[in-house]
Amino acid sequence: MRKLFYMGLEPYEGRYTLQLQQWNEEVFKRRGIDYVVVPGETLDSSKSIVTGQVLDAHGRSYFSMSQMMNLVKMMKAGEVTNEDVILFEDMFQPGMEALPYIIMQSPEEYWPRIYVRCLAQTIDPDDFVHVWGMADWMQKYEKMVDRFVDGILASSEEMVANLKIVGCTSQIYNISGLAFGKREVRSRVDNLPAFNDRPRRVAFAARWDQEKQPGFFMDMVKQYKNIDPSVEFVVLSGGPLRSNNPKLVVDALELQKTHNFKILDNLSKNEYYAHLANSRVLFNCALQDWVSNTVSEADTLECNVLFPAYRSFPEVFANDPERMYIPWSHTDAINKLNILLNSPHRNIGKISDWTDKTIDRTLDIIINPESTEWDRSFGGYRHYVSQDKYDLQRPKTLIPL
Repeated sequence: MRKLFYMGLEPYEGRYTLQLQQWNEEVFKRRGIDYVVVPGETLDSSKSIVTGQVLDAHGRSYFSMSQMMNLVKMMKAGEVTNEDVILFEDMFQPGMEALPYIIMQSPEEYWPRIYVRCLAQTIDPDDFVHVWGMADWMQKYEKMVDRFVDGILASSEEMVANLKIVGCTSQIYNISGLAFGKREVRSRVDNLPAFNDRPRRVAFAARWDQEKQPGFFMDMVKQYKNIDPSVEFVVLSGGPLRSNNPKLVVDALELQKTHNFKILDNLSKNEYYAHLANSRVLFNCALQDWVSNTVSEADTLECNVLFPAYRSFPEVFANDPERMYIPWSHTDAINKLNILLNSPHRNIGKISDWTDKTIDRTLDIIINPESTEWDRSFGGYRHYVSQDKYDLQRPKTLIPL
């Protein structure tokens, strides 16, 4: 690879995209990568999500298309060659159809390799594209992308499986995590209290949308009032509390009046991290979280984490039964929460150590595409699911079926 052209995401105060470019550039520099951050123009300076759920619908489209204009300008000038790689942080990039349109009419010496991260898309039955009825046309877009990219970067073995069953034909890799920068996150917290010095507080940091099942969390809060009313439950949000099911917001506001439950919203990143660093457990009950940056952030700040044994989380937790509960079981969740509230888990730090290397794994793939270590394009892609991914003795090549 001669040069890497990095197509990042627009920054949002309440999302990890605020730090995403910094995390990547730090690794690019450490690895000695010759790279170009392709700029995009933000629609406004608010760094907030107004329309939509995950990224602002107008902001994402505007930033992406302006970014593509800059990339096309570089291609026109001959700055992008067949020795180069274009890396997209998201498979959905408005304006991306310009790439095959240009490349297939250009000499082969100007055909770069192209990689895209799949963050969810229509392969996820709980993704927002299904909530808003966008699946029909989005699936056609995904098929287009699949036909011309050199690789799709999945975040987990379970995502690989879902990509395979919809008929993806391009090379699929499991980078086993989301891009993350552990050192940068830790640097934002001046004081990291010892676990036993923290209040008995349980944090919820997912979006308040229905696919994150905040109703399950609130039901648990209600049950806990009869178990240990001293335990405090908090919702941490980077923006105002909002949901694709407005009733969930109404229910949360009512719950504040009767239970040891607080909504802490409009938090800056540093404020959010300070609250995490003063909590004992981060609780998650999402249907739609393939890895979740929240688990890496909490684990970095030495907070216990409790997630459902669902979809990709067994891989994220290396099949750790002490920090996962049976999905939809309040009884199991409460039993395990009781234990995690009392002492730090012995594996704190391992998840964030692993995800801290996700960008390195991505670079390993695009620098050496012939390597089979993270390749999941064969029939035996389920082979790794039951393995402890922290085991350094795991096989380096896939065993085909």
